[in-house]
Amino acid sequence: MRRTKIVSTLGPASSSLEVLRKMIAAGVDIVRLNFSHGTPDEKKNLVTVVRQAAKAEGKIVGILADLQGPKIRVAKFKNGKVFLKENAEFVLDAALAKDAGDENAVGIDYKELPQDVKPEDVLLLDDGRLVLVVKKIEGTRIICRVQVGGDLSNNKGINRQGGGLSAGALTDKDREDLKTALLLNADYIAISFVRSKDDVEETRALIAKEGGNAGIIAKIERIEAMVPDVLKGIIKSSDGIMVARGDLGVEIGDAEVPAAQKFMIECAAALNKPVITATQMMETMIHNVTPTRAEVSDVANAVLDGTDAVMLSAETATGDYPVLVIQTMDRVCLAAEKHPTTLAGNAHFDLRCERTDEAIAMSAMYTANHLNIKAIISLTETGKTTLWTSRIRSGIPIFGLSRSGNTLGRMALYRDVYPVEFDVTKFKTNTELKAAAIDVLKKSGYIKNDDLVVVTCGDHIGVTGGTNSLTILQVG
Repeated sequence: MRRTKIVSTLGPASSSLEVLRKMIAAGVDIVRLNFSHGTPDEKKNLVTVVRQAAKAEGKIVGILADLQGPKIRVAKFKNGKVFLKENAEFVLDAALAKDAGDENAVGIDYKELPQDVKPEDVLLLDDGRLVLVVKKIEGTRIICRVQVGGDLSNNKGINRQGGGLSAGALTDKDREDLKTALLLNADYIAISFVRSKDDVEETRALIAKEGGNAGIIAKIERIEAMVPDVLKGIIKSSDGIMVARGDLGVEIGDAEVPAAQKFMIECAAALNKPVITATQMMETMIHNVTPTRAEVSDVANAVLDGTDAVMLSAETATGDYPVLVIQTMDRVCLAAEKHPTTLAGNAHFDLRCERTDEAIAMSAMYTANHLNIKAIISLTETGKTTLWTSRIRSGIPIFGLSRSGNTLGRMALYRDVYPVEFDVTKFKTNTELKAAAIDVLKKSGYIKNDDLVVVTCGDHIGVTGGTNSLTILQVG
């Protein structure tokens, strides 16, 4: 069983019931809805099809709604694109009409950009493919020299090298999209271009105001977020982070990304939060049937670093082989998971626990790693115990049994965890409850007679935060 999870972005190539069923069968654990594209009605229809496909395949599939955030872009050109010549002058004009761009100037959607830049700043367009150096600012006009030229087409992104743009993480569009995502009962909301924990706390307040129950994934793609204390604050206030290597690489420089990735994964592990590693993991498989060796190494190294999940973007959203790329990523993850470092215990048993259920999770993993335990069964309302248990490497499968759809969807992201729908309130005693849980997993073929298993649960059935017991049982 693969322990690392696969997140797959949906799009035109992966929106039909037939294709989604094949993708889920191939190994998708979480689907990503990219709110940079499409309408609310399109998202609603897509979620309906995802749930139909997951039910047909008998699998729990989480839903991640990814908000666009303040993506700073050029506007449109009269002819769709222009060619920028090296050393030529080119103007970014916040007052220019949105479709009036030409080879001399183009509008910008972020009207505060002239206040955020100064002479000699370097602006990177289209993920760094084109480079402009700011010469001067005249009112709404940013007058630049083209340092690296090339084709520039409509709506391409703008980054300031070194970061420092003042745009907040949530736009008005994001706030409306957040309401849509909550109405669709998304399991996670991903927020883009997070600057600090304040952006996460603002999002959590908006979710609470709407009566939602979604977890928050903070996408780390700004240089400001990489300051160690700031990063730790973001991780603590969120329900997980995404190593968003695209825009982050533009801001900090591509050579800095591998070390930054390892640092983020280490920080998240220390703070008991899951991590998604994303962007260009198997980019060549958008059109090719095999990945490059470098892409294979990239995915494998993310697994060896301890990431919870690896993510596919255009590979499954618009690519030619959405099912094949999932099968390939599945194969690479399984091979990497054979390495001893992915199984080595990483628990710090000298640390004090703040909660009873956290102590039970630590005890469960200590027991599992020092006894011939075949599985850990966590009966959970919120998934907290399951999350803490999954933070310790062991290779022992953790089955998170819950009656809550959102809890099941959120557990689908956690490394080593396999969510199973199970209603604990149907049983009067813990003895009946444990026996039924074991029976469900036995019938599914996950465990067999004579296996030793660890079961964690609470004295009071169906109570949130009540996990306070650990039992070692022999199946059968």
